[in-house]
Amino acid sequence: MTILKYVLLAAALGTGCYVEGDAHVAAPVPVATVEVDEAPPAPQYEEVVVRPGFVWIQGRWVHDGGRYVWRKGYYEHERRGYHWVQGHWDRGRHGHVWVEGHWSR
Repeated sequence: MTILKYVLLAAALGTGCYVEGDAHVAAPVPVATVEVDEAPPAPQYEEVVVRPGFVWIQGRWVHDGGRYVWRKGYYEHERRGYHWVQGHWDRGRHGHVWVEGHWSR
């Protein structure tokens, strides 16, 4: 390998970067409806700090592998002209159903 190839290889390998963060889907995603016999536990307390320009999306219980697991809440950028309608557990014909939160005008 020539010196130039080594230099180019070293430059290519040395310019990598590491990025870490959280992401949330902004558009509605089709979700399968799951009905669960057992009602979810009471919501867990989460301290919410007001952050201008953001909306708090409450944490919730997720039914996973036959048991409830707490999914922590998070902040999402507010959308001008919309307000966030929190999701909630509802009683369906065959058990408890999660109704997904959504943006509304």
